[in-house]
Amino acid sequence: MRGNLFAVAVDLVVLTVRRAELCVLLVERGAPPYAGSPALPGGFVRPDEDLVDTAARELAELTGATGRAVTGHLEQLGSYAAPDRDPRGRVLSVGYVAILPDLPDLPQPPAGSDAPAGAWRPVGPLLESPAGLAFDHDRILADGVERARAKLEYSTLAASFCPPEFTVTDLRRVYEAVWRTTIDPRNFSRKVTSADGFLEPTAALVTGGRGRPAQLFRRGPATALHPPMLRER
Repeated sequence: MRGNLFAVAVDLVVLTVRRAELCVLLVERGAPPYAGSPALPGGFVRPDEDLVDTAARELAELTGATGRAVTGHLEQLGSYAAPDRDPRGRVLSVGYVAILPDLPDLPQPPAGSDAPAGAWRPVGPLLESPAGLAFDHDRILADGVERARAKLEYSTLAASFCPPEFTVTDLRRVYEAVWRTTIDPRNFSRKVTSADGFLEPTAALVTGGRGRPAQLFRRGPATALHPPMLRER
C-alpha cells in the first residue's frame, strides 16, 4: 500500500433486533491499528473475490449465516476512501448492510481462522456517542442504520428482521426498534395486512398468551411497500 497502490476492503453493518432493541454486530480488533477497539467486521478483498463475495464470506465466518434464506438481506451501502481513514496506508472500503433475524448464539470462529469473535451491541448508545469505533466505522454505522430506517418506509425490508413465520406484533416491534418510536398497534396492523404482497397468512396460530390466538404470517412476494409506512419526523 505504498505510492499510488491501494487496498480494497469490505466493512459490514450487520443489524438485528434483540430484546426490542436494534443491535449491530461488533468485533474487538486484536492487532494494530486500533488494537482492543470495537470495530465493524470486515476484511480485505481477495484476488479471486468480487466485493459481494467478500461480504458474504465475512458474514458467514462471524454468524454462520449461509444461503439466501438464512442471510436475510445483504446490500451495498457505499464507498469510503478518505486518504487518512486507515493508518496503514490507502484503503478503499465498501460498506455493506446485512439484515438478520435474531441470532442469539454466535458461533465461535473455526480453529486456525483469523476471524475475531463478535458480539451484539445496541445501536442507540453507539450513535449517541460517536468516535467510539475504530477507523471511520462510526460514520459507516450511522449510514447503515439510516439506510435501514429509510428502507423500512418504502420496502418490505422489515420482514428480513423476522424469522420465517412471525406475527404482526413481531413485525411492529421491528419497526419500533429500528425507528426508536412507539406505533399504534391497530393502525399498524391495518396498514401491513392491507399492503399488497407484504404478508401472506399461514394456517398456524400462536396460542398461550392473553386474548385471541395470533395469526402467523410469512413474507409475501412484494419488495416495495404500497402505500409506504412513513415515520414521524
